[in-house]
Amino acid sequence: MSDRRLTPANGRVAASHLKGQIEADSFTDGEPATIGTVVVDLLATPAGKRDRQLLIGAAVTVYERRDGWAFVQSKRDGYVGYVVESALVAVQSPSHRVATPATHAYATESFKSQDLLYLPFGAELTVVDERHKFFETPQGFVPKKHLRPLSHPFSDPATVAQLFFGVPYLWGGNSTRGIDCSGLVQAAYHACGHLCAGDSDMQKDGLGKLLAADEPLQRGDLVFWKGHIAMMVDGETMIHANAHHMAVVYEGLEQATLRIKAQGDGDVLARRRVL
Repeated sequence: MSDRRLTPANGRVAASHLKGQIEADSFTDGEPATIGTVVVDLLATPAGKRDRQLLIGAAVTVYERRDGWAFVQSKRDGYVGYVVESALVAVQSPSHRVATPATHAYATESFKSQDLLYLPFGAELTVVDERHKFFETPQGFVPKKHLRPLSHPFSDPATVAQLFFGVPYLWGGNSTRGIDCSGLVQAAYHACGHLCAGDSDMQKDGLGKLLAADEPLQRGDLVFWKGHIAMMVDGETMIHANAHHMAVVYEGLEQATLRIKAQGDGDVLARRRVL
């Protein structure tokens, strides 16, 4: 059975490459677009529950526009769902990403000018001009120290994850406004230039190599429980977004393992290393 989260089909329309595999009223190649809203929810159904989120600058393929909603697929991780149609803009070619926990776009190249937008880590922008201390973008002037070229990704996923320390927990969240366990891992790997699925079950089956139960853990290793994932920052301490603390926190692996089992979510299911 195909995974709803990754299958661009809703009964009315489906991606052309699915013709002959599923039933739909029509098939289409879709049209490219870009997310123009700072953070938008990607929903399972129109006005339904949030599956994940997309950040400004994200590329999508639009398969249907209907009643103010757009049925889209994220180009980066293949996730499918509905976004409000007003979140879409014409195709853009971002050149930089926000590389600090957050920043602002200003009306002029002065930090005393009006702040126009709050921009979270990972937001992708197109730099159109370089000034003394600011980059000019279509969204406004952004401090140069807060942006990083997409051509120069981070090298250590754990370092990226640590930028999210203290961010509030949000089910299905993907930004420094709010994030969940799999969103944190995905953000870390995307910033390092690696593809990464959006949910922990996919990450457990698709990231890196499986480690033996007695193999010592190291920085960057991933630990999986039922419906949960954490990243090690050293051999004994992990960082994760979790609903127990309602935030991104550091926690000892041994302590977390006992707590998670006590709350009824079982033992560690897998430990993986991404080379």
